Amino acid sequence: MIFSASSLAAMSGAITALVALRAARLVVTPPRNRTDDVPILEVDAQARTVTLGRTADSASPGRYGLWFSRDSGHARLGEVSTETDGTVTRELLGVDFVELQPGTRGRFSGWFFLTPRDLGVDHESVSLGTTLGPAPAWVILADRGQHNPVPTKWAVLVHGRGVTRSETLRCVGVFREAGYNCVLVSWRNDGDAPASADRRYPLGATEWLDVEAGIRYAHDERGATDVVLVGFSMGGAAVLQAAANSELSTLVRGIVLESPVVDWAPTLLFQARAMRVPYLVQRAAIALLGSRRAHRLTGLRAAIDFRMLDFVLRSDELTVPILLMHSDDDGYVPPTASRALAHARPDIVTFHRWTGARHARLWNYDPVRFTAQIGQWLAILPLGGGVATSRTGRSHRPPGAD
Repeated sequence: MIFSASSLAAMSGAITALVALRAARLVVTPPRNRTDDVPILEVDAQARTVTLGRTADSASPGRYGLWFSRDSGHARLGEVSTETDGTVTRELLGVDFVELQPGTRGRFSGWFFLTPRDLGVDHESVSLGTTLGPAPAWVILADRGQHNPVPTKWAVLVHGRGVTRSETLRCVGVFREAGYNCVLVSWRNDGDAPASADRRYPLGATEWLDVEAGIRYAHDERGATDVVLVGFSMGGAAVLQAAANSELSTLVRGIVLESPVVDWAPTLLFQARAMRVPYLVQRAAIALLGSRRAHRLTGLRAAIDFRMLDFVLRSDELTVPILLMHSDDDGYVPPTASRALAHARPDIVTFHRWTGARHARLWNYDPVRFTAQIGQWLAILPLGGGVATSRTGRSHRPPGAD
């Protein structure tokens, strides 16, 4: 069969469109099946070590969680003890559930702690009133051993894409020691909080409403007057939206961002290049997500406005001190937009450049440095002690949000 040049071009265009649609859906669909990409080669119970196939994650210095056997088991791993060109042997600090056996596979995670009990501190399980219904959260109060803990100082901790509030347990300690009470929120479509009608991620464009619910709980139920927002990865995007959009943002005294998505477009292009997706497909996928007509093909209820998600472009709307930490070796969210935000707003942004650490795993890589950078920043953060007031005329509440 002989195809004409025009028919070949049409076929090529159709293939590009189909691949772009698949890529666009992948971006906004909560992950259900994750890839176990690390072979578990040997488990030495006596020496308390585990030998793994070598990957960029498995060879990273620090302490990590290891999900294995399709997330049915979880172990905690320590530092690398020995390594070869193809293997890495690490300390086995503990197995939380399901026996760890050789011949299986796993995946690395920044979740070193799974529940507040792992921190050895008291906690409360509460519900936040979101626009979609009650969303579960953990409340952990400030360290009462500290001198004069301030009951009105609160931190709202926000996890990233494809994970849950357990991710944020790593930074509870430094906030408690600084006298902050913590509320660890869940947000729509994360598997704990209520799902949106479309069950898709609009990349922070509506998730920030659940961050706002955390602020409201701290203020209305606990009397908070000084709030610090803390966001990991995509949680950073939601935190920035809340700081710029929420009527309760007058309570926000500062923002802490760990490996944040400051601007989605370069992040999506970076990830597509890493997967060797052709450039035309990359641009087509982003165009689909932002199209007022074609966005429904991706399952989204509303098109994504990428300009509204760009906080380099919107940097003039940020008004409080920001601590921003990002690694050159992130591997998932490039630090370019973080650097650009720091350059655009040197008056409010304290930027710490890291190397070696993988995405959203700065604590895992070097907990002493991570804790010190946050603790030192909190120590000089000015507090207001005010009350929430409406920001009439500056609200960017998304139209049609659930």
